[in-house]
Amino acid sequence: MEGKILFRKYETERLLGEGTFGRVYKARSVETGETVAIKVINKEQVNKLSMEKQIKREISAMSLVKHPNIVELKEVMASKTRIYLVMEYLGGGDLYTKILQQGKLNENRARKYFHQLTRAVDFCHSRGVCHRDLKLENILLHSNEETLKLCDFGLATLPGQEQGKADGLLYTPCGAFAYMAPEIARGDKYDGKKADIWSCGVILYTLVAGYPPFQDENRRRMLWKIRIAEYEFPSWFSQEIKQLIGKILVPVPWERITMEGIIESTWFRRHEYEHDHNAIESSSSSSSNSGEEGLPCFSPVSFNAFDFILSMASGLDLSGLFEAQRGKLGATFASKCSTMEVAKAVESMAERLKFVVRGGKELKRLVLVGGKVGRKGRLVVGVSVFEVAPEVNVVEFSRWAGDSVEYMKLMEEEVRPAMEGVAWKWQGDWGPGRGSSVGSGTCSRICFCREDISPLPKKINCQNQHQKKQQPSSARLVKQQGKAARCAPKYNRVEYKD
Repeated sequence: MEGKILFRKYETERLLGEGTFGRVYKARSVETGETVAIKVINKEQVNKLSMEKQIKREISAMSLVKHPNIVELKEVMASKTRIYLVMEYLGGGDLYTKILQQGKLNENRARKYFHQLTRAVDFCHSRGVCHRDLKLENILLHSNEETLKLCDFGLATLPGQEQGKADGLLYTPCGAFAYMAPEIARGDKYDGKKADIWSCGVILYTLVAGYPPFQDENRRRMLWKIRIAEYEFPSWFSQEIKQLIGKILVPVPWERITMEGIIESTWFRRHEYEHDHNAIESSSSSSSNSGEEGLPCFSPVSFNAFDFILSMASGLDLSGLFEAQRGKLGATFASKCSTMEVAKAVESMAERLKFVVRGGKELKRLVLVGGKVGRKGRLVVGVSVFEVAPEVNVVEFSRWAGDSVEYMKLMEEEVRPAMEGVAWKWQGDWGPGRGSSVGSGTCSRICFCREDISPLPKKINCQNQHQKKQQPSSARLVKQQGKAARCAPKYNRVEYKD
């Protein structure tokens, strides 16, 4: 298959490896010249072994987890006989081959790899994905051998899949025997996250020792050793790594250390290897000494009242109206308070949460830098204040760096309650959802008109949800098509037709 052009997009170069379902080729993008790895799966072989669900699971899982230490699935293509998974190419081989050829690693090198592995696994768990097949063969290295990436999600569980009826535990035994958790080896139902943590402990031991903790020529004796966690530490292991592995390789799953405990352990935090978002943090730090220098640009810093009304309506994304390149996640509210009052509320919240505050001279742009390192580095949040009227400001929070789940949790549990004193209306509160109220017999609806330049939305009362409302002919109504206005009970709002 070498030298073949696939779908006029990729040219295959050489065979990288071969598995049960197909082969993996090194290839090059015809358009950009980018080097990729293409996994070619034989449909007939998949159907013969009844492994359709496994292939679908792998594609779904890789689409859910986007992380610097997880191999990226770039594209999925298919023909009548084959499926093509276009993935990120790494030229450093796998960790198993590295240990086999070079032997054990020193603790500093092992720590760098283990940092990246645990960040990737913890990120998967935060998205409801359990890998269930963690082993050295499924950890690939970049050509510089500094960066590792997790691959092969064929046995991964997706959110809500393969769950027990009542306890939410998994019941399908899977994974490599040497990395298998004791509860899986016993045939018990198990927590996928706890099983992944056990496998991480086996990987860490193997990196530093050069061989796995559980090995025996007799398979039954090896299984017994896994069940009771019978292993010995080599003489060159430090006391700190012994303590950490001892807390991971615990046969009772509910007594096993959590991922948060691993990250907070002494050995893990020694010479902490933070590889995410350092540039963002240094940029934020420099901004504190140079006013607004170093802060990302916001343009424009103000917008008209009509844009403001549309932006605050439920279902409309404010960020697309006045930003070009920023995080997709944001939270916005209107405030009748001054910029100084808003800034004080933000600074008070940041101090309580132990966030570092950076800001410009006019306090219209603030940057909050989290003190704790999360799944994808420190959480960095931008805060901007836009003036839309002499007595009305719009305040927007947006994620600049860090994990999106941690950001959404921060917004819901901390920011919204802390901003109650200065927030007038949050985005979406003028429509269905938060703050919407429907009385008996009448319901409030929002009417948006081009000629209405007031920052406050007009309200109309609907006696009947299917009754049409006659609007001024000079008003240019937005949303939908046609000229009649109707009430849509399903969405609890008025829709207009041009």
